[in-house]
Amino acid sequence: MAKLLITGANGQLGNEMRCIAQNDKFNSYIFTDVAKLDITDFNAVCNFAELSKPDIIINCAAYTSVDKAEEEIELCSRINCLAVENIAKAAKNVGAKVIHISTDYVYSGDAQMPYSEEDETNPKSVYGTTKLEGEMRLLNILPEESIVIRTSWLYSSFGKNFVKTMILLGNERDSLNVVCDQRGTPTYARDLAKAIITIVETRDFVAGVYNFSNEGECSWYDFACEIHKLAGIDCLVKPIATNEYPTKAARPAYSVLDKTKIKNIYRIDIPEWRESLKECIRLLNNNI
Repeated sequence: MAKLLITGANGQLGNEMRCIAQNDKFNSYIFTDVAKLDITDFNAVCNFAELSKPDIIINCAAYTSVDKAEEEIELCSRINCLAVENIAKAAKNVGAKVIHISTDYVYSGDAQMPYSEEDETNPKSVYGTTKLEGEMRLLNILPEESIVIRTSWLYSSFGKNFVKTMILLGNERDSLNVVCDQRGTPTYARDLAKAIITIVETRDFVAGVYNFSNEGECSWYDFACEIHKLAGIDCLVKPIATNEYPTKAARPAYSVLDKTKIKNIYRIDIPEWRESLKECIRLLNNNI
């Protein structure tokens, strides 16, 4: 049995970890969010780790307001860089491993083939830059005891995300404009949570960087259309170009992730994105 300390427990992924914990007879869980543990406070993190003595710290916390990050650079850096460094040092002090969640934004988005973990990183936003720096600090402090999982387009039945926004707006409006020239892969947070537990329960903890998203690829426009189809929403979705929807932070034009490494090492079977979306919308419909 492993003792797992979860940070960012009130976010999308953290809540999916809570769901898994309810039926997990093999591991024990400690769930924390900022009200219980401020991970930007080094002493607080070290003291909490000393008291709880986790086997693995799973860092689901992050500053994810991509556009706000362009202005709130210091706050974004504290959460995405300093906090990760604090967790790494605290884990080292108590002999714990770390699984840290990162993002497709560490890549430039200029590729035309799925990104592997060995491809060059070149973030084009404050958010992506801070997430990459957080990765580097963790791997520098705990090179043999830490795993970084880069994911993309995360959604869930919990929290705020693209799926819930499209359902909300689709029910309110007759038509929507959605960007069609940015391609990637949606990731159901529940699938990512299951993958994390698979890693936790393996006998061979292989440190390093891994990519994880659902299988397949689509544009945001394709994603929105599928959401409305599965949710039974009659709303005209219009495709537009990125330059017709300006944002403060640059978005990757292409961020499909190659999952070969995590599938081969941890024998993880990853569902296709439409299948996972169907399950999430089923849960949302049941909660309405």
